[in-house]
Amino acid sequence: MHYTFGQNLDGQDTGDTSIRRLARRTATFVALAAALAILGLMPSRAMPQDAKAGGDLAGTWKGELGEGAEKLHIVLTITKLADGEFKGQLQSVDQGATIPMENVTLKGDAVRFEVKAIGGVYEGTLNAARTEFAGKWTQANVPAQPLKFTRSTEDSAAKDSAAQKPVEGPKTKPISAFVDVVVPIAPTAFKADGKWHIVYELHLNNMDRWDYRLTKVETLSGDATGRSLVTYAGAELEGAMARPGQPAASEKAKMTPGSMAIVYVWATVDTAEAVPATLRQQLTVKIGTYPEEMTIDTAAIPVGRGAVAISSPLRGDHWLAANGPSNSSGHRRALIPIDGHAAIAQRFAIDWVRLRDDGKTFQGDEKDNKNYYAYGSEALAVADGLVTEIKDGIPQNIPGENSRAVSITLETVGGNHVILDIGGGHYAFYAHLQPGSLRVKLGDKVRRGQVVGLAAC
Repeated sequence: MHYTFGQNLDGQDTGDTSIRRLARRTATFVALAAALAILGLMPSRAMPQDAKAGGDLAGTWKGELGEGAEKLHIVLTITKLADGEFKGQLQSVDQGATIPMENVTLKGDAVRFEVKAIGGVYEGTLNAARTEFAGKWTQANVPAQPLKFTRSTEDSAAKDSAAQKPVEGPKTKPISAFVDVVVPIAPTAFKADGKWHIVYELHLNNMDRWDYRLTKVETLSGDATGRSLVTYAGAELEGAMARPGQPAASEKAKMTPGSMAIVYVWATVDTAEAVPATLRQQLTVKIGTYPEEMTIDTAAIPVGRGAVAISSPLRGDHWLAANGPSNSSGHRRALIPIDGHAAIAQRFAIDWVRLRDDGKTFQGDEKDNKNYYAYGSEALAVADGLVTEIKDGIPQNIPGENSRAVSITLETVGGNHVILDIGGGHYAFYAHLQPGSLRVKLGDKVRRGQVVGLAAC
């Protein structure tokens, strides 16, 4: 099942609940939602380094996971930051998914990284020439698989050097940092797992003629105390950022003139009393080749308190939140422009799967939906509401990451679904239900806990 609590495409806060199929196979990364495929693929741009220059992991690496029809093509883009840490992103080319890598390390010849969004860990050994590393990929509920990566050398070192050579300047201290900082949707604090969370995005636009390098982003309470809520710097900052239209950017924190970036912020405090009434941002940037960093202090924005209390969309036990909610989840970053407005309707989405005692999601033939433990589970209304949209009649996919019973459009991307208006501009969205299983019709009033449909798998 897929559950989300986020925002509507028109910018209003929403509760968005979806039942999403999550089938797994031996030679695969657990896929992000099909809706995320429209975010685009990460081009296989090389980090041009020869074996001698490539003394560490920095660069672009290509590998293949699995065999035959099940083979997946994987591209890693790894950057070494000024503090010596590595950051990176993984692209599953065949699945159209780009996912952050965490805890990327090189100790001697030992390579290790994690892809927390899909429960993956890689451990391998870098060869003496620094041209490839081989090891094993391990993912939740999937047996360890051999996986080798080879350094890409498609671009020349000279071309790369010329492209990355910074323009000198400014010569004197700028009067201001010309970065436009926008918070498109002010956050509403909500309680989960006994703590309070404040989640929102910063849209940054470099309006200057110089390159800007973002070195720190800190969220502070908007009162006189200026209490720090969360800080991103170094590898954590790179991991919290995205570059729309430039998914292969080797350094997300480096903004060329006229470019934009997004910082995904997730602050957590222990109590309701610790949630500030307002908050502001403090950004530290380096402008061009000017040696001193500059600080940007933004105006305070309000923090809402009107989160909707929702109940569980499922009954029973053995449910696993396989993808989200977290700051690195693919759903969290599904910024999709529709009708000229970019919004994240899946900000707090969860892909729910049901596990057997042995940790598997199915028994018998993995291509049969009915063999999945979650199949037929009742999807429940999380609050009283009004049915504002339904879709039925879309045939089920055969489980598999690239299986599509129908082509993906804005109308079909949610599969068979139900949308509930639960008041105050909040909505619950249940997606990928079994065809013919919907228990409600357009205009129905539903009560909390009422069955709206059945999970597909």
